[in-house]
Amino acid sequence: MAISADDTPAPAGEQHAHVIVIGAGLSGIAAAVKLRRGGITDFLVLEKADRVGGTWRENTYPGCAVDIPSSIYSFSFHPNPGWSRNFVGQPELLSYIEDTVEKFRIAPALRFGTELLEAAWSGDRRRWVLDTSRGRFVAQHVIFASGLLHEPTTPSLPGLDGFPGDTFHSARWNHDVDLTGKRVAVIGTGCSAIQLVPEIQPQVRELYVFQRTAAWVIPRLDFRVPRPVRRLFRHVPVTQRLFRGVSDGFLKALALVMRRRSSARLLTPVGKGLLRRQVPDPELRAQLTPDFTVGCKRLLLSNTYLPALTRPNARLVPHALAGADGSELIAANGERVEVDVVVFGSGFEMRHPPIAERIRGRDGQLLSETWKSKSPEAYRATTLPALPNAYLLLGPNIVMYNSLLALAEAQLDYVVDAIRTARARGIDALEIRPEPFRSFNDEVQRGLASTVYNTGGCSSVYLDEKGKNFVTWPWSTKRLRNGLARFDIENYATTPAER
Repeated sequence: MAISADDTPAPAGEQHAHVIVIGAGLSGIAAAVKLRRGGITDFLVLEKADRVGGTWRENTYPGCAVDIPSSIYSFSFHPNPGWSRNFVGQPELLSYIEDTVEKFRIAPALRFGTELLEAAWSGDRRRWVLDTSRGRFVAQHVIFASGLLHEPTTPSLPGLDGFPGDTFHSARWNHDVDLTGKRVAVIGTGCSAIQLVPEIQPQVRELYVFQRTAAWVIPRLDFRVPRPVRRLFRHVPVTQRLFRGVSDGFLKALALVMRRRSSARLLTPVGKGLLRRQVPDPELRAQLTPDFTVGCKRLLLSNTYLPALTRPNARLVPHALAGADGSELIAANGERVEVDVVVFGSGFEMRHPPIAERIRGRDGQLLSETWKSKSPEAYRATTLPALPNAYLLLGPNIVMYNSLLALAEAQLDYVVDAIRTARARGIDALEIRPEPFRSFNDEVQRGLASTVYNTGGCSSVYLDEKGKNFVTWPWSTKRLRNGLARFDIENYATTPAER
């Protein structure tokens, strides 16, 4: 049953809560459960949409599924013995999120149709004042759980506005458009594109895939979980924990291999072997072979993407899209193809996260202005100077080859400890001091200098306009978790509550 908006009127005046969570996706729901388990019950979760789910509510394109094993891509406090596959699809995952809301009784704290317009720290009140589409909210602590994959990006290119056919982003799939028998162009070859291309290829008349740069594709170890195994997981929970542990260990080993260029190269034969098996044509295979080290960009997992490109109605355009002239799309090399529908698989805005344009700190400056001048940074991917009592989930330099949900949960243990510590010690405000903030981020950049993310020979979304890596974590999952295991109040400036 969908957890969706009710018809309650917008609140009059201000609404107050000890903690407010922004966003009701996976990390926002995890925040709500972790807060309650930590004894913090005075909280609200503000969600701009009319339903929970975040990116798994928004992304409904054909073939949409997780690219991390389902056993890992799930809440630690709510293991699901009933996953139908090792890599489940979007509908099943969305249903799981809604089941979590119901099981842990989060619905009363949810405020749907409530979009954050601006969150500003009030030094006089020592509180966050949040202006929303449904009035003003005030909180002592704010957890920003708006997610990494939130704002789709589409290129601004000459002539696209005049394209006469249908155009849409994969994250905003237009289900009213029937692709059957049409000429369709997919722009981009990232995680979403490699899932949707094999799904739509059999139904379209002609399929053109525009590829700016080739990407490494390795097999996806997907399989249907037999019903007897699901029953075993349900009745003997330790077996599911063991399976989760094995999957987690595999990802940790992969992350260890991927950190260094020398070891990441060990995976090159896997990618080249898949290309040899699935792409017989040597010219097409050459166009699909990357010229950078495995891991420099995010690995793509698929068993069906490469075969789809070899079908008679599919054609790879090994160049970026440069523009459009009527119904013709123009590639960077001048090549033209005529199509009826354009699907943008062009990713999300990560360099300039939209949430940063709505957070105003103690100094009156927007976070987006700070990050524009200095590149995105945070202390342990979570806190920032001039933002007292504010916590980012999945902030800068936290991504690695592991479940983002598991990383967010590690952050939430730190956040809940911070809020509990402030309450226990009578502290109104906690703010990371500039010295540990600078020291931590300098150490992260030094650690990244020798990783494949920085030295693998590619231009990726991990790097901002200045060439600085603001996305990935350079070390092990264990080191990240250890750093977030205890709230280190000694590194924070504190403001005692007024008596």
